[in-house]
Amino acid sequence: MSDSETHDSAAVLFRDTIKGSNIKLPRHSQFHNGVSDALTLAKRNLIRYIRLPGLLVFSTIQPIIFLVLFTFVFGGAIRGIHTKYIDFLIPGILIQTVAFGSTQTGVGLADDLQKGLIQRFRALPMARSAVLAGRTLADTVRNLIVVLLMVAVGYILGFRFQNGLLPALSAIALAVLFGFALSWISAFTGLSAKDAETAGVASFVWIFPITFASAAFVPVSTMAGWLQAFAKANPITNAVDTLRALTLGGPVERHFLYTLMWIVGIVGVFAPMAVTKYKAKS
Repeated sequence: MSDSETHDSAAVLFRDTIKGSNIKLPRHSQFHNGVSDALTLAKRNLIRYIRLPGLLVFSTIQPIIFLVLFTFVFGGAIRGIHTKYIDFLIPGILIQTVAFGSTQTGVGLADDLQKGLIQRFRALPMARSAVLAGRTLADTVRNLIVVLLMVAVGYILGFRFQNGLLPALSAIALAVLFGFALSWISAFTGLSAKDAETAGVASFVWIFPITFASAAFVPVSTMAGWLQAFAKANPITNAVDTLRALTLGGPVERHFLYTLMWIVGIVGVFAPMAVTKYKAKS
C-alpha cells in the first residue's frame, strides 16, 4: 500500500471513529481547524499556479490585451464621456479582470473533481467548506496580483487616480472583493459540471453577457433603450460605477451601498449552494 493510500485510510478511520463515538470538537476548535484547512488548501492552489506559469501568464495577458485594444482601437470612437477614455476604462477593466478571473474557480474545482482529488479531500478530517474556501481565497490572491498589474499597465498608458490614495486603495479592495463574490457563483458552476471544459464554457455563458452589457466599456446612455434597463440593474455596472466614483471623484455612497449589497447577496446565496453541492458529491 502506498503512503497516500495509507494516509487516506487513516483519515477515513479517524473520521469514522469520531462519528461512531459521537465525539464533538469544541466550537472554537472547529472554527480554528476550518480556517487552518482553508489556508492550507489556498497555499496548495497558489503553489499550483506557480508550477503552471502558463495559466498565470494567460490570466494576465488577456486583460492587458483588452485594455490595449479598447484604449487604442475603440477609444477614439467612444462618445458621451467627460474624461480621458483611459481613466474611464480602467475601472471597467479592473471589474472585467476579476469577473473573468473568477471563472478559474469553477474550472479548477471541476478539474479536481474529474481527477478524483475532491474524493480524497472528502476522506480527510477537514471542514467541508475548507476546499471551497481555500480555492476562492487562492483565486482572490491571484486576482489581487492581476489587478495591481493592470493598474501599473494603466499608468503606463496614461491612467491616473484623481481622488487620493485612500479612495484608490478602496477601489482596488472593492474590485478584489467583488471578484471573490463571483468566485462562489463559479464554484457552484464548476461543481455542477462534468469536467473542466464544460465548467469553462458554462462560466463564460453567464459572465460574458453581464460584463459586456454593462457600463464597463461604454456609458449606459449610449446603449439601445431596451438594453439600458438591464445594464443599469447589472451588478457589474454598479461595481464599475463605484470604482469610477472612487478613482475619478463624484458621489460614491449610493453606488458603494448597492455594490456591497450585491457582494453580500451573491455570497449569501451561492456560498451555501456551492457547499451543499460539494457535500452531495460522493
